[in-house]
Amino acid sequence: MDDVSERRYGAALERLRSAQKPSAGTPLYSRFVNRPLGRRFAAFGHVLGWTPNTVTFVSAIFTFSAIALVALVAPAWWLGVLVSVLLMLGYALDSADGQLARLRGGGSVQGEWLDHTVDAAKVLTIHSAILISVYRHFDLQAAWLLVPIAYLVVDSLVFFGMMERDLLLARAAGGKAPASSASTGTLRAILILPSDYGLFCLIFVLLGAPILFFGVYTLMFVCNTLFLVLALAKWYRQLGEYERQ
Repeated sequence: MDDVSERRYGAALERLRSAQKPSAGTPLYSRFVNRPLGRRFAAFGHVLGWTPNTVTFVSAIFTFSAIALVALVAPAWWLGVLVSVLLMLGYALDSADGQLARLRGGGSVQGEWLDHTVDAAKVLTIHSAILISVYRHFDLQAAWLLVPIAYLVVDSLVFFGMMERDLLLARAAGGKAPASSASTGTLRAILILPSDYGLFCLIFVLLGAPILFFGVYTLMFVCNTLFLVLALAKWYRQLGEYERQ
């Protein structure tokens, strides 16, 4: 970059550092790795003159290229590394689109819809790709195919339940949902790490050892199922309490 671009990049990065979303309820990787990386991508996109929707599309290219590779290519160590890197880049860019929108003065309803639609497609396809890979290449009993199917259901319910809760709370509050009361402490961020999509991206480095990968994947499924049960109870109670106010 030339001197002017470097100054614009530095100024944009500094503005983003002082305009971050609250970290309440954010897992470890997302808070300490993904958001800072997303800030840098957002500042770089600002220098290039990209819109938040452009960043969303670039994020989707990285993410869905990785998902296609999982479904179509036999597991190997190099594939696991490549998929993991592509997913992490896609995730960082997914953080960057919202940060770029704030840098430009605020996002649009259209952009928010696009971002959530891409996220929903990611949830649906990534477990489907794993299901295809397990069926084609893993030496496992057919019953184990239920794990990615069930994981898809769990992740979809978490995504939909969270979006619907935020929507209903915002409607009840007259347009904007109340701030999260979840802890911002590092300990909580560590405890909810199994629900962190960033960690999910990282486990693909194990794809060259299919049984090890599937064991870690299954463990994360169990943890996320427990998280879903606890989250549904919390969200139901939270909506009830807010309605009685």
